[in-house]
Amino acid sequence: MFRLLKALITVGAVLLSACSPTPSTQAPIRAVKVITVSESLLSAESEFAAEVKARIESRLGFRIPGKLTARHVELGQHVKAGQLLAEIDAQDYRLSVDSARAQVNAAQTNRDLAAADYKRYKELRDKEFISGAELERRETAYKAAQSQLEQAQAQFSTQTNQLNYSKLYADKPGVVTGLEVEVGQVINAGTPIVRIAQDGLRDVVFAVPEDRVADIKQGQVVRIKLWSRDQIFTGKVQEIAASADPVTRTFTVKSELNEAKIPLGSTATVFLKNEVGNSQTLTLPTTAVRQEAGKSSIWIVDPATMTVQSHEIQIAGMNENSVVVSGGLSPGQQVVTAGIHVLSPGQKVTYFKSAGEKP
Repeated sequence: MFRLLKALITVGAVLLSACSPTPSTQAPIRAVKVITVSESLLSAESEFAAEVKARIESRLGFRIPGKLTARHVELGQHVKAGQLLAEIDAQDYRLSVDSARAQVNAAQTNRDLAAADYKRYKELRDKEFISGAELERRETAYKAAQSQLEQAQAQFSTQTNQLNYSKLYADKPGVVTGLEVEVGQVINAGTPIVRIAQDGLRDVVFAVPEDRVADIKQGQVVRIKLWSRDQIFTGKVQEIAASADPVTRTFTVKSELNEAKIPLGSTATVFLKNEVGNSQTLTLPTTAVRQEAGKSSIWIVDPATMTVQSHEIQIAGMNENSVVVSGGLSPGQQVVTAGIHVLSPGQKVTYFKSAGEKP
């Protein structure tokens, strides 16, 4: 009897539990980080890694061909104007100078002999011992000898210059930034031997992607910060490459840096302002934007109900870790910046507070 009663009680409990309604489950309240859209007009400022280079960097070479026999400078060495940089074998040029000198001596002897003949025949003509035609022949011979002497002297000067060109000198003070050939190589005329970065003002050189080069104008003001200094310099864009680098597909831009004491090769950061336009433009962190069906959207918080709603925006461009918004956003709106992938329309949210932050 007792066992039967116990069984009936168990069955009743099971039936009651089966008939009771299932408790409803509510979506959890998510803690999110938000920012309030600023009312000010903003402009994007891009950063580019740059390198400090000399404003003028020359590749120096010999005017004549030959075998390089000596190089008197090393990489990084500072040279003065007129300092000897390198030499080539000048033996053949010395022989050419000796030959030209001998030709000058021979031509001068012939000229002196023709001059003496002309003087003697002129005296004879004054005494009417010879005809005028004979004097004219002696005058013509003298002029021809004088021309030959001048030709020989010009050839001698040319060969002397060729001999002098066998030594390469620095025409301006600067720093050796490159060595193109080694001792023992046979080089052609004009082959670069050394690169000299001339002393004086510096330039900052940086690469710009092709989608941004159209925004840069010659004479545009940029801010420059060296990694080794806290000081901010200003400069103007001097040159913009007409074609892209075939390897990196970027355009080289040069900006002046009116400071001569900065070491060559120093690393710098160039800050370049990109004016977005006259209409109101705002920026948002990239963490606030998500893609839905090929469109950009954000979550807007309604402070009255503390719920979120999806809102489509138009993006004008990127700026490091931010996006420039050109439409779909109004000043004063609260935009979710963290936790956007776990939200749904109409979901309740609360403001995230970090540890130690007052509620």
